[in-house]
Amino acid sequence: MKNLFVGNMSFQTTESDLRGLFEPFGQITRVHVVMDRETGRPRGFAFVEVADDNGASEAITALNGKEVGGRALRVNEAVPKSERRGPSGGFGPPRGNSGRERFSNEDYRESARQPREPRW
Repeated sequence: MKNLFVGNMSFQTTESDLRGLFEPFGQITRVHVVMDRETGRPRGFAFVEVADDNGASEAITALNGKEVGGRALRVNEAVPKSERRGPSGGFGPPRGNSGRERFSNEDYRESARQPREPRW
């Protein structure tokens, strides 16, 4: 069983539309169109679980770049959140890097402190 990511979807694309697109490639276990929490509208991407691995790879090759609803779909194998690479949400050092290469408190501690001016 493979979980496929379907991106760059038209906002009018429904679960039944996706099911119809993917059914020729094998049994569809689940279709999940991701919705915006605040507005309740689709966010433009979805996840489709295909029962057969061969059917999933065939679906990727056949549907990746196919135009549906005026937009070229992006279809590839979904990667779990823990395995994704990229920014860490904007807080802290980038993933896989402890931050020692860019910033180090050791240099700061060893340097001579300059006296501060009074605030008043």
